[in-house]
Amino acid sequence: MFLTRTTLYSASLCALSLALVAPAHAQQSAATTGDDDFHTEKEIVVTAPYVERLDILSGTSALSGEELASETQGQIGDMLTSIPGVSATSFSPGASRPVLRGFQGNRVSVLTDGIGNIDASNTSADHAVTIDALTTERIEVLRGPAVLLFGGQAVGGAVNVIDKRIPRAVPSESVHIDALLGYSTVSKEYSGGASVDVPLSDRFVAHVDGSYRKSKDLRIGGYLLSPELRAEALDVAADEAALGNVTEAANARDWADFRGRLPNSGVETWTFGAGGAFIDDGGSLGVSFNIYDTVYGIPERPEFTEPVGGEVSIDLRQYRFDLRGEVELGDGFFDKARLRAGYANYTHKELEGPDVGTTFFSKAIESRFELTQNENGGWRGASGLQFQTRDFEAVGDEAFLPPTRTNQLGLFTLQEFSVGGLDTEVAVRFDHANLEAQPLGITRKFNNVSAAFGIGYNIGDLKIGANVSRTGRAPSVEELFSDGPHVATQSFEVGDPDLRSERSWNGELYARYDSTRFDFTTTVYTNRFSNFIYESETGNIVDDLPEFVYLQRKANVWGIEAEASAQLGHAAGFDVVVDGVADYTRATIKGEGPAPRIPPLRLQGGLELQSGALDLRGEVEWTDSQTRTAGFENPTDGFTMVNASVTWRPFGRDKNISLIAAANNIFDVEARRAASFTKDFVALAGRDFRLTARFSF
Repeated sequence: MFLTRTTLYSASLCALSLALVAPAHAQQSAATTGDDDFHTEKEIVVTAPYVERLDILSGTSALSGEELASETQGQIGDMLTSIPGVSATSFSPGASRPVLRGFQGNRVSVLTDGIGNIDASNTSADHAVTIDALTTERIEVLRGPAVLLFGGQAVGGAVNVIDKRIPRAVPSESVHIDALLGYSTVSKEYSGGASVDVPLSDRFVAHVDGSYRKSKDLRIGGYLLSPELRAEALDVAADEAALGNVTEAANARDWADFRGRLPNSGVETWTFGAGGAFIDDGGSLGVSFNIYDTVYGIPERPEFTEPVGGEVSIDLRQYRFDLRGEVELGDGFFDKARLRAGYANYTHKELEGPDVGTTFFSKAIESRFELTQNENGGWRGASGLQFQTRDFEAVGDEAFLPPTRTNQLGLFTLQEFSVGGLDTEVAVRFDHANLEAQPLGITRKFNNVSAAFGIGYNIGDLKIGANVSRTGRAPSVEELFSDGPHVATQSFEVGDPDLRSERSWNGELYARYDSTRFDFTTTVYTNRFSNFIYESETGNIVDDLPEFVYLQRKANVWGIEAEASAQLGHAAGFDVVVDGVADYTRATIKGEGPAPRIPPLRLQGGLELQSGALDLRGEVEWTDSQTRTAGFENPTDGFTMVNASVTWRPFGRDKNISLIAAANNIFDVEARRAASFTKDFVALAGRDFRLTARFSF
């Protein structure tokens, strides 16, 4: 049934894309000049995809160029933690998803060029995000009213990853190559990625890319186990010794004393992609295909009477096809029509040694069509629709979900008006979701209307403003239909098929200052949920696991984010720059207490010496302890990390060739991520020396 529907839908998309791009052939074309983005470090203006220069009121951040190249270790979650308000799930080196303002899972949208990443990373923390940092062009973190372009569920925000798999410009040279090579001592990781763009004519571009990464067990700065688990292991050792169980007692002591390495944490990943595009003054049309393949170890919660180690791993593969089309519509009311679509076939096997325990299958299509408006008297905007259909199934002894089918349809508009120093923004979205658990004979339908309003006022280089929104999120299939052991979270999860939509009022106040020598951004935000969906421990033990059930209650979240940088002056041929980041989130579930896995207060400061050929940087990150925890989780100790890096451009800043040497966690401290399910037995990387080479020619 899925393949039939997929075929029909794909045919419809192709017909629509051809209809859209047909007028482009009638437009006069011009050869692309060298003024493209292949050899320039363009300033990245973070906006919602397809809405150029829109979203003037959102709080946004981005990684690109050398900054992105220096953060390509691991999964996308760990790459973004230097951005204010961003943490990571850090389940293992092979699986880490972004945490925005304390929210994770379905409350954070991870996108590839504006549509969903179409993997299973939002269903469980142990599932990898199928995004390859080695061939990524830039990563955007988006908040504010424009998040409604991606769905009312993204109350925490959206992370949009831009690659060059479908080319956006024709290179001025006969062959254009981008490459990134790296080596890391903390896990003996070798990594490399490259992409090649070849103009087949002045309108057609072909693209191919690939990457490979392999790492061994991660070296950590201290003990494998948190203080609470170490104490528990020592108690078990004493009890087993009293019973005369010598082997079991020795195993428990080994767990308590084990340090310096995270067992079963190696990763091996390879990717391949190819694409092509027709690019004309009147529009463009492109397609791409890629494979993402990874095998990574899953560190397990210890059984203290068993030897230290682990044999659980995940073998994951995704095949993905993408389409992007755009047509210039002239000087009328609408400026451009854009189409974006993707199809993915995803499979991963959870292995216990050589044996397959559970296999996950997912097939999905997502598409969006959008019309952007020409500016008229300070008014501009974009409107469109978004559609997704997904079949998901888990097969095996630990399948905690029945086979499910999800269909979602969204209609949205974002409108902005600017006059003088005053900017206003309004976004409205309607979402319909149909979620079906086929073996149970249960179908749930949800309709949600979300709206946002923002206002900002410019006073010279200073901008102050406020955003307010009312959002609705349909429960996920995991929240509705789970009923079984979930190894990733070490729990027996029970969903509630009668859950209602999660609704919240959200607000933020911000101030942003941007001048030649100094800039800062400060945001205070709050979210008030009328029926927040969360997991609560029942106290029962099912299949040797604690039982958790999904419930709904009121919840309040508030926090603050701040970042600043200042150019202090010039010394010895270098510009002297200081910068800092701070963030804090507090979340409470009414009647339950603190929400689980909330990042604590964090402060980070850096000093950088910048020149055309050489940059020198040192930074200190201080993370507070997290003692405000849910009843079923342990507190997390604070830590202080010191990092340093040197960036050398042998041919100057105008040439895209750079070598980066970095020393992270120089003092080899023990550190754990409070937002992680596995924080008690998965520590962050210890002292690491990393070399990265970035080429573009």
